[in-house]
This record gives sequence, structure tokens and C-alpha cells, in this order.
Amino acid sequence: MSDTLSRRRFFRLLGAGALIPLGAVPSSVQDSLAGRGDAGTLRDPAAAGRPRRPTRSMDDDAEIQAIEQRLACSCGCTLDIFTCRTTDFTCTYSPQLHTEVVALHQSGKTAREILDAFVLKYGEKALMAPKPEGFNLMGYLVPGAAIVTAGAGLLLVLGRRKAAVSRAASAASAPEPPAEPNASPEELERLRRALAEVDD
Repeated sequence: MSDTLSRRRFFRLLGAGALIPLGAVPSSVQDSLAGRGDAGTLRDPAAAGRPRRPTRSMDDDAEIQAIEQRLACSCGCTLDIFTCRTTDFTCTYSPQLHTEVVALHQSGKTAREILDAFVLKYGEKALMAPKPEGFNLMGYLVPGAAIVTAGAGLLLVLGRRKAAVSRAASAASAPEPPAEPNASPEELERLRRALAEVDD
């Protein structure tokens, strides 16, 4: 008998294997989650990260959100408090700053008073945009003035270039008047005779 398996024998073995009922397979092979319940081990969701406190109605208040959007988070992310606390769930600073904003708001302070309290506690870096006063005005005025100056300079250069191109084009299209010969009458007569000899 040969060790090679014919195609016909291979398909017979394959068909016979398909007829074996699934119940005949040992349970130790079938249950890969043995000893851990029907659905496997259920993990504690709190173990996946730091616990978060439940959301309160003040967390979604439009006035609180408007105040937080004017205050910078101090975690170094360059986002405002509202954006940081609602998008970066690893930040530990923005929830604390949010709690401060809510506490100040609940104590009856206005938005301006809350902003001033944050500036007093954390300095002017607590604001997303500096107050437009004193040297801070330079941050508001210089970029705009630079853009206007650059635009005016560009328009001036383009205007001069266009004028030079149009002058050159008009000068090239105008016919030049024939130049007066700078020769004596004897030289001109000799030139005419030489040209007449060439034509003959």
C-alpha cells in the first residue's frame, strides 16, 4: 500500500469528518472559558481608569461652559477648561478647575467676577486671551498692522511692475522712425553705386 493519499480517498475522509456530530467533541476542547462562567470573566469598569464623578446639571449649564471657554486649562494642553474636561479624560486639572468655576458661580459671582478670581489666583495665564490693555494691545494690533502693511507693499510692487511691463509693451509695438544717415553725400552716392552693381 502506498503512503500517498489519493484525491478520492481525501474527499471520503473529509466527508466522514463532517458527519461526526458536534456533541462527540470533548467538552474540555470546546469550552475555552472553563471555570469563568458562560460569558467569561466580567471585569470591573472602575479598574480601567480613575473613577469619574457623576455628571450634574451644572456641568452642562451654558453660562458655565461660556466661562470655562474663556479660561485656560493649567495641564499644559493649551485648551480651555471646557474642551479639556470634555475631550481629554486623562486630565486631572480640568475637573478641579471646573469644580472651582461651579462653586464660584453657585456662590452668586458673575462671569466677570469669576474670571477676575481666576486671574487673581493663577495669574493672567489663566485666560485664553489676554486682556486688551497696556502692552497686551501689541498682541492685538501688531499682527493686523503687519498684514495691512505687507498687503500695501505687495500692491505697490505689483502696480509698479504692471506699469513697467505696459510701458515696455507699448514701446515695442510702436514703429521706430528711420534713423538719419550719418554719412556724407559722396559716401551715400558710392553706396548706391555698389548696391546697383550687386543687383545687376
